[in-house]
Amino acid sequence: MPFYVSPEQQMRDKADYARSRIARESRTCVVLQYAGGILMVTPNRSTALHKISELYDRIAFAASGRYNEFEALRKAGVTYADITGYQYDRRDVTARGLANWYAQTLGTIFTDSNKPYEVEIVVAEVAATPDNDQIYRITFDGSVSDEPGFVAFGGQADHVSTALKERFHDGMSLTEALGAALAALAAPPAQGSSSAGNGAQTDLSASQLEVAILDRARAHRTFRRLHGPRLEELLTQSRSGTSDSGGSSSGASGSGGSGSGASGSGSGSGAPAPGTTPGDSSASSGTSGTSGTSGTSAPSDEPPTGPSPGGGDGIPRPPLR
Repeated sequence: MPFYVSPEQQMRDKADYARSRIARESRTCVVLQYAGGILMVTPNRSTALHKISELYDRIAFAASGRYNEFEALRKAGVTYADITGYQYDRRDVTARGLANWYAQTLGTIFTDSNKPYEVEIVVAEVAATPDNDQIYRITFDGSVSDEPGFVAFGGQADHVSTALKERFHDGMSLTEALGAALAALAAPPAQGSSSAGNGAQTDLSASQLEVAILDRARAHRTFRRLHGPRLEELLTQSRSGTSDSGGSSSGASGSGGSGSGASGSGSGSGAPAPGTTPGDSSASSGTSGTSGTSGTSAPSDEPPTGPSPGGGDGIPRPPLR
């Protein structure tokens, strides 16, 4: 006779196993809204094994954990979305429906299998307005949560989420959103916690990142990857915007209440504000022209974010009905 294990103890052991494996072996992924759509960022050195992919026209998939397991889930989700859109209508394929389907699948695997899937996934859908955007997080046991605004999952997600909460606000531009995501990923872990899941991420370069967006302004297929020169440009802008905003705020606070604190206390010498480069005329005048301090930058002013609308993630789609 096999040893008896109570169902409660068995479920608890499975959950502890999956939770510890995800925290130790995976990297944190960040998904957040900005004015022009939804941004997804995760550290990933591989150019072939993607953690972020397209599921359908306005729906994307992000995962953290074991690659072979969440890749099987991604392919099954693409098949489910294509069949649903073909049998009914493309508008019937929603992030909510896919999240419920993933929850049922992961819940069944967690209950029936000896080893649960070591994955956490997010399904996001961009709408015509930011108020109708949808971000759903599905955990290894099939639990679903609606995440308004932003979510961090996998790896050391707790302290990344805390850091992201301090930097996130509505109406962010793409540059601001990317800067907030990178700052949250680089935030040090709390005292007594292990950072083995994230590793050293204080200075992530474009080759170490996987970045994609759901662009609200595009019709039909909205998923675009950001890489190469475009990603390098965004990284430079986000980092310079963060430094300029920090220098301008410190100069204003150290002016002693005078109206010319950022311009050298009214001396007319043109000295740059603290924390800025000598050639930065915008910071020395007390106003920054970068998107890091505007907060309400229009997304239409940004350069194109990817290939022509005919491109995407390389997944064939049936024609519009």
